[in-house]
Amino acid sequence: MAKLVGSGDRIGLFVLPFLLVGVPLNLRFPDFFAVGGPPVALAVLSSIVLVPGVTAWAWSVVLILRHVPRDELITSGPYALVKHPLYTAVALLVLPWAGFLLDTWLGALLGLALYLGSRLFAPAEDAALARTFGDRWEEYRSRVRLPWL
Repeated sequence: MAKLVGSGDRIGLFVLPFLLVGVPLNLRFPDFFAVGGPPVALAVLSSIVLVPGVTAWAWSVVLILRHVPRDELITSGPYALVKHPLYTAVALLVLPWAGFLLDTWLGALLGLALYLGSRLFAPAEDAALARTFGDRWEEYRSRVRLPWL
């Protein structure tokens, strides 16, 4: 099971305080977190962004469940674009925009915390992948389109 987690456990612990403080505050002071309805334009934009976000997240999960137990490096699908598409999709394309649809800035705050946590812990995950896959990891890393995400 630990093999499937990557840095997810450390990232989750990093985000947990934001979640534990943010959700009760959002419930207690919803007007403070409100984005204003959301306005029609924000609701439409949020819906549009959520489609590729949820798609990339779900696709990443399927690839992880299929390839990681076989000790295979994943280089296709969303992984051809971004080294860590699961973290990136949830942090930048799912949480903020779902939050806006739910009329709260909390999703953006949690997305930011998740993104920062993933950037903080990604180097250790990358180092483990480099040790495990060697030249195949280096080749993949050199050709991924958005290596900084």
